[in-house]
Amino acid sequence: MKNETSVMAILAAALGALCSYASALVVPLAVLIAVMLADYASGMAKAWSAGKLCSKTGLRGILKKLGYLFMVLFSLLLVFCLLRLMPVEGYFANYEKMTEAQIQAGLQSMGLLDPLPVQIGRFWVNMLHGDLGVSHIYKVNASVTSILAKKLPISIQMGVYAMLLSLVIGIPMGLFMGRFKSRWPDKVGTAIIVLIQAVPAAVYYLYIQMYGTTAMGVGLLFDAADWRYWVLPVCSMSLANLAFYAMWLRRYMVDESNKDYVRLARAKGVSENNIALRHIFRNAMVPLVQYIPSAFLNTVVGSIYIESLYSIPGMGGLLVTCVQRHDNTMVQGIVLLYACVGIIGLILGDLLMVLIDPRINFGKKEGGR
Repeated sequence: MKNETSVMAILAAALGALCSYASALVVPLAVLIAVMLADYASGMAKAWSAGKLCSKTGLRGILKKLGYLFMVLFSLLLVFCLLRLMPVEGYFANYEKMTEAQIQAGLQSMGLLDPLPVQIGRFWVNMLHGDLGVSHIYKVNASVTSILAKKLPISIQMGVYAMLLSLVIGIPMGLFMGRFKSRWPDKVGTAIIVLIQAVPAAVYYLYIQMYGTTAMGVGLLFDAADWRYWVLPVCSMSLANLAFYAMWLRRYMVDESNKDYVRLARAKGVSENNIALRHIFRNAMVPLVQYIPSAFLNTVVGSIYIESLYSIPGMGGLLVTCVQRHDNTMVQGIVLLYACVGIIGLILGDLLMVLIDPRINFGKKEGGR
């Protein structure tokens, strides 16, 4: 009897730990949801614009996309159910001081004792009306949408500035590296990229803050009204994307420069600068632009380390904080936001590829990425 009790206690402890950390599965599931939804939406839009929805191939594609859609809905339901496995402490700010009767009354008023299908239906209806619930721990009785609305603007501004800086520097840098391969611009650019990627980001973030705050004459507490406080975090956030764009644009340009159409242009006497700018650069940008919207939107949702380093009241670290404090409603709303960010980024990436090269046809297997 004693052994059976010990086994039951161990199983109960293991189940409690699993429920406590179940929210760690939410982000990977949200990424999967984003990928599948983006594939569905972009494929349907392109098939419609190409007039292929009525063909046999188009109908087969529609059925395939609908299959992905059902998988997406199932994944969303799985995320919702995982959050329902979280401890009920996440719904009460003063859980330790409440009696069992008060806890049950609170759960009843929030509808958490209703059957799961009823909860799921209510969640979808409320979500369509812009109601993501209220926070019970992070900011008591404040709506999730109002909390996100206060934190998103500053992260959007920071993301826009960081993305513009990385594009303005990274794209010309990759262009010069590809144009002057194995010469001094290529060697200098390669050294910069290796330095950015080899040194841990936390290290140069810290050095930028240590020496940058002294040089700029700013404090450690972020002041959005003073432009000087924006310089260091924006530069820090842009470094990774800057190196990424320069490295891959250089690689794509080197690959394009060895193709037959470049040899033909040289045989016709077209200048090297004209070939690099009007032919090689344009074709090299096609596979690169699909990552730009996703990178921008990921920057918008915040950098955990940078925003905490400069005390920026943005989105960075919000999900981690809410998971640690077991605020289930906030976790649910933030994951939904991240899923939407992933979907929009992937769709915009496909649209940019088509705008740069109209020959791309996602409806054909050989015309994919």
